[in-house]
Amino acid sequence: MTAPAGIRPDELAAHVGQEVALSDWITVDQTRIDAFAHATGDHQFIHVDQEKAAQGPFGGTIAHGFLTLSLLAGEFMTHGGAPHIDGARLTVNYGLNRVRFITPVRAGSRLRNRAVLQSAEPGQGFVQITVANTIEIEGADKPACTAESVFRVYL
Repeated sequence: MTAPAGIRPDELAAHVGQEVALSDWITVDQTRIDAFAHATGDHQFIHVDQEKAAQGPFGGTIAHGFLTLSLLAGEFMTHGGAPHIDGARLTVNYGLNRVRFITPVRAGSRLRNRAVLQSAEPGQGFVQITVANTIEIEGADKPACTAESVFRVYL
């Protein structure tokens, strides 16, 4: 799972360029895709109409790109896909950079996140970190998504 188990704030700079987390595999099934469509109002057939999507370019339904991206804020955060900073009181999402949806995620696929620390900049009462995320699809050559997450870690 998370590697290393915890990073002290004063050690962050030494971990720049290193993998700092690897999540568990998470299944993106049709139920999750349908729930995301309901929550966002994006009911495009390639996501929710299994019969029609089977005739399309992906051979079946695929997850919304933003569903895949949203796993960075939820599932991957709680299943080992984000760095653990020792002594952090609160970690907040500050934004995203360079998001790309590379490979469609077919319903039933399993995904995991691989996180590499890109930078750690001290602030007043916090450290701002940038993490390069690669959301991998089990058995695929190319990732589903890449994105840089920016967090403020309050100490």
